[in-house]
Amino acid sequence: MSLEAAGTVDIGGDLTVTRLGYGAMRLTGDGIWGPPKNHDEAIAVLRRAIELGVDFIDTADSYGPYINEELIAEALLPYPENLVIATKAGWTRSGPGIWGHNATPAHLRQACEGSLKRLRVDRIDLYQLHIPDPMVSIEDSLKTLVDMQKQGKIRHIGLSNGTKEHIERARKVCPIVSVQNRYSFADREWDYVVDYCEKNDIVFIPWFPLAAGKAAAQAIDHVAKAHNATPMQVALAWLLQRSPKMLTIAGTSSVKHLDENLAQPGLRLSKDEYNELANVQELTFSR
Repeated sequence: MSLEAAGTVDIGGDLTVTRLGYGAMRLTGDGIWGPPKNHDEAIAVLRRAIELGVDFIDTADSYGPYINEELIAEALLPYPENLVIATKAGWTRSGPGIWGHNATPAHLRQACEGSLKRLRVDRIDLYQLHIPDPMVSIEDSLKTLVDMQKQGKIRHIGLSNGTKEHIERARKVCPIVSVQNRYSFADREWDYVVDYCEKNDIVFIPWFPLAAGKAAAQAIDHVAKAHNATPMQVALAWLLQRSPKMLTIAGTSSVKHLDENLAQPGLRLSKDEYNELANVQELTFSR
């Protein structure tokens, strides 16, 4: 079945992609650091994603760092004409599992230039501020991206890991076409941001789409068995039904799991099934 059965979404009014994309982060080593354990499998996963009809791939300069973007170019050049590659900047890395803020104008300019070279493109279709920097105003960070946009190096600007306040402040600087936050049927901290994005025609890109935890696992296993589906297929179906502005990016480092994740693009949950999952009172992350 074509991935178009999941529907499409417009990014910035001029980029139309299917709502089942691919997140490439897992193609790096442990702790999102260093090269993949199996380089050939990583390349095969990216190429298989394109074969299956994926036309949106999410990455970031901090994945590896740098290695994730290099893998995408190695595997997919020359890029399919309809492929949208989204990357991000605003984190720095000093070791496995270690992340540091840096959304200063100087760093963002350097990061964007680096991503252009590694991806081997003249313009990045969607460039997202990976996370607001507590030491730098979001306005200053976004103004830097606008400058790069005016130079023709960025097509559209998005925001990751942002609150509604961040989004509203960012939108006073430039159009924000996407927001990428942690979100799943059992991790609903950003419900109000999903609603805000839908109301304002902003694409919402959830990361960590399959919640962990006993209650969540029991609920999704129950629904999955009813559909002869995997938990990830059901988690993605729930997200797609949550909002028409939802663009999913389930990631994996396995061709087998990629095939499984994208095998039921037309899966629809009944109202009762949707509500059963929505009513799970459990967050993936404690706060």
